[in-house]
Amino acid sequence: MSNEPQKEPGAFSRALAKARSARARTITIGVILLLVAAFFVYFGSYSHLDDTARAALVSDETVTVTQTDYGWFFDGPTDTDALIFYPGAKVEEGAYAPMLRLIAQDKADVFLVKMPFHFSLFGIRKASAIMKRYYYMRWYLGGHSVGGAAAALYAHRHPNHLSGLFLCAAYPVRPLHHMLNVVTVYGDRDGVLNRKRLEKGQQYVNDSSTEWVIEGGNHAQFGSYGPQRGDGEAAISPEEQWAQAAEAFQYLLDLNNGVMTY
Repeated sequence: MSNEPQKEPGAFSRALAKARSARARTITIGVILLLVAAFFVYFGSYSHLDDTARAALVSDETVTVTQTDYGWFFDGPTDTDALIFYPGAKVEEGAYAPMLRLIAQDKADVFLVKMPFHFSLFGIRKASAIMKRYYYMRWYLGGHSVGGAAAALYAHRHPNHLSGLFLCAAYPVRPLHHMLNVVTVYGDRDGVLNRKRLEKGQQYVNDSSTEWVIEGGNHAQFGSYGPQRGDGEAAISPEEQWAQAAEAFQYLLDLNNGVMTY
């Protein structure tokens, strides 16, 4: 008879299962690390503002520009209306300074929001924090591209917080309050905007809302960050597109105030 100790029944199976479990944990950790790395690589690259945008972030006698913990504040002559603006995906927020400065000059004060990882869908609720800190009679929310989609989602979730929605090359994907006026402005040479989804989005806005088409405008020229992949070539200058976008926002103001001269 052998004096060697006998292994308990199933010991080998348990050891094998333990080894497999350890290997599975190692693989899982590896996959998670790869996903985290991919996330930071993807969102770590973004379009930067150019020199024109930097110049628009400097105060003058009409608009005082201040960098804040939430982004930038364009303080113009008005004290009744304010626009909160969400930037497009993977675009440095300051790139929208030239267009928003035009709005701040004589239409509304503007809050340009800095988003986590330059992606507005990660900061949809940021408008609420701004509205709690400041007082205006009327609040407007706007955004460009994915930033506009995020703004529309905020408007869907907070139907009583806003007087109007200003969408630049963007569209809602959820129903909006029937009293909320919406102006959707985009360039006819926009190669990025999904036109079918834009058309579908019109079912979510009221009858007073309107589309404002900029002839010769494209997707990227709402900001000042250079060309964008897949976009059409603009036939007008960025300055002209900013001016027409500011005029579209004035239309939204007039729509709410009942002053229609168009």
